[in-house]
Amino acid sequence: MLRPILLATAAALALASAAAAADLDAAAVHARTLVLDSHVDVPADLGVGAHEAAVDGDGQVDLPKLERGGVDAAVLAVFVAQGPRTPAGYAQARKEADAKLAAIRGVAERHPDRAVLALKADDVEAAAKAGKRAIVVGFLNAYPFGDDLAPIDAYYAGGVRSFGFVHAGNNAFADSSRPSGGTKVEWGGLSPLGKQAVGRLNDLGVIIDVSQLTPDGVKQVLAISRAPVVASHSGVQGVVDNPRNLSDAELDAIAAKGGVVQVVAFGPYLVALTPELRPKVAALRAQYGLPAAFTRAADGTEALSPDKRRDYSHAVTDLLPKATVKDLVDSVDYAVKRVGVDHVGLSSDFNHGGGVIGWANEGEAGNVTAELVARGYSEADIGKLWGGNYLRVFRAVEQKAKR
Repeated sequence: MLRPILLATAAALALASAAAAADLDAAAVHARTLVLDSHVDVPADLGVGAHEAAVDGDGQVDLPKLERGGVDAAVLAVFVAQGPRTPAGYAQARKEADAKLAAIRGVAERHPDRAVLALKADDVEAAAKAGKRAIVVGFLNAYPFGDDLAPIDAYYAGGVRSFGFVHAGNNAFADSSRPSGGTKVEWGGLSPLGKQAVGRLNDLGVIIDVSQLTPDGVKQVLAISRAPVVASHSGVQGVVDNPRNLSDAELDAIAAKGGVVQVVAFGPYLVALTPELRPKVAALRAQYGLPAAFTRAADGTEALSPDKRRDYSHAVTDLLPKATVKDLVDSVDYAVKRVGVDHVGLSSDFNHGGGVIGWANEGEAGNVTAELVARGYSEADIGKLWGGNYLRVFRAVEQKAKR
């Protein structure tokens, strides 16, 4: 009799939870929640003209939109795209990265009444209580560092608190889940330098971001790291089969380490290719000299130049149905059912292709909360998804540091 009783109790609790959620005022919940977007890119001219942070401009992220959308914190990424792995290529990329770091820091420096550079998890909460936006500096793609570990310390001193190893292309630190040209598997995950970097990032208290890594890279980071990790902007393979999306095994492993998967509002990672669209995709692939047949593990685009690969990705995205907030929360639901609400979060990837119908810029973040309320999530769980889980990992990383 015990099992039927347990099932009946569980059903009653579920009904009670749904009834409580139905009574929630989504706008009020959103206003009370600390909202954090864990991955946002910035334009190369951040701080200039229409891209000045105080201007409600043409980008997806600025102070007016963050304020209008009730977004308390954003992780702004120092990101430079992959280029030639040569001394000249590294020097140019480092110059661009230095400029982006200065521009991100400049948001808080120029607008101290509206924004704060957050160097600790406590800084994020303090900024929210003060009615200011917390700016956390992230870093994506170690390509600008060449084969040198030392810049990690310099960028930490400059404010970087989250670090992702790769983007679209292998570098001296790790293999990418989307290699571009050359050898597809170069290191079998992390390089010896990348493995050293894990320890150094742990020592400093920098959050390790496993988005963009290969499954082997994710596995190796988790084996070496003393602290939990985040996937700052990833989808789930169980919903859409894509090289960038995380498998169930990866979700399980990140959660087992105490980490968080931040589900990204990027259409191609949320909406699967329908059978009706396959002939159109095949024709598009033929235009780029790619085979019509492809799989998650081998889509052939690694043979394209970075520019051609970008153009192809944008063209495929234009063919797909436009993703909505509902599609985003479908992937959140999947991840929550798989690993639990304590290990899932939200991110936009704005200014780099991110954004869905309903959350097209930071000013519309409340629509995500409304959908979560409609799905029956409690206010406490919505708080975990929007920022609580990320800040928990941030604090755990700080506690493991050996400064």
